[in-house]
Amino acid sequence: MEDVLRALGFLCLGSRLKRLGEQLQADTQRLLDGLDVRVQSSQYPLLAALDRLGPLPVGELAQSLGVTQPGVTRSVSLLADLALVDVTQSQDDQRRRMVSLTTSGQRLVDVAKRDVWPQVENAVADLCRDLSGPLLDQLAAIEDGLAATPLYRRVEKGAAQ
Repeated sequence: MEDVLRALGFLCLGSRLKRLGEQLQADTQRLLDGLDVRVQSSQYPLLAALDRLGPLPVGELAQSLGVTQPGVTRSVSLLADLALVDVTQSQDDQRRRMVSLTTSGQRLVDVAKRDVWPQVENAVADLCRDLSGPLLDQLAAIEDGLAATPLYRRVEKGAAQ
């Protein structure tokens, strides 16, 4: 069947990038499921930002990730329910909520940084290694590469080497 997003080229670039992102997140989720934690792959950038930058107000956390504040607020709430982040009122401004990693959250990030993130990064680097030329051709090569060998299989293959 024709891939309509691919056929429409630049007209559907945003939808195509979104589809590619969703596929990468789904493959990454398969790997993260082995950590036995109910955290979605899409929430790990938030945990990584807190690990890298330390406690942040919700607005600055959203800014550091380049996403909307309501989306971060939802993720923070879910992560707080899992006891992976703490949310407290800022001492400087009671309207601002500060978000920080809990001890459990830091442990999860440490495990992910050691056991999962390097594998995912290496698999994506492998997928993109030979890309060159026009952007749409590169996207086609990434999509074709993922169709041939999904990201989680690339991680398994890399671990076996």
